[in-house]
Amino acid sequence: MNNISARLNADLAQISLYRPVPAKELSNSANSAFKRVFDVICSLVGLIFLAPLLITIAILIKATSPGPVLFAQLRTGLGGKTFTIYKFRTMTTLENGDRIVQACRHDSRITRVGSFLRRSSLDELPQLWNVLIGDMSVVGPRPHAVAHDHYYGALLPEYRDRFRAKPGITGLAQCNGARGPTETLDKMSRRIRLDLAYIERWSLAMEARILVKTVKVIVGGDDCAF
Repeated sequence: MNNISARLNADLAQISLYRPVPAKELSNSANSAFKRVFDVICSLVGLIFLAPLLITIAILIKATSPGPVLFAQLRTGLGGKTFTIYKFRTMTTLENGDRIVQACRHDSRITRVGSFLRRSSLDELPQLWNVLIGDMSVVGPRPHAVAHDHYYGALLPEYRDRFRAKPGITGLAQCNGARGPTETLDKMSRRIRLDLAYIERWSLAMEARILVKTVKVIVGGDDCAF
């Protein structure tokens, strides 16, 4: 575990988002209010202007594989409160989140349309609704399946500190190579450290840089997306 911590500290030191400035907790009322206004504007504008794309994706999913258009699953959010997350369905088999069944490369459950949606991250667009109604934020720790919360919460004491912030569509971990399956404790530990660094060192500049870097990752392709 010491080797893991040493590597994680090295990872954090190399991330340009971190500067020697005082931490701005997301629990601060002014910061929280600003972030909420930003979330509402982004989600509302996104849902309106992306409506044609959302409808097109829904038609493609319905036309190419049996099952619902949306995938809904319980996730854990701010303060440990559960909520229902929405994604475009990308698999033939739907999991309820009570078991740890992570998607893997060449997973036979993933549909052809679903494969494209996952690689492009378009499957996450329905979460703009989650942001609009206040369950999620545009930027924050990615919410895991409930089974992951129980499993890793028992192994990593700091895991539940992620619930100090609203979960996000994207986050510091996701735009710094910690996206995708977390089949090892090493991978989850690195993701958690990045999530907590975001919460403890939040700033408007960090928020903006995460969004810019997320766009670059999506446009440039992400090996962890499949």
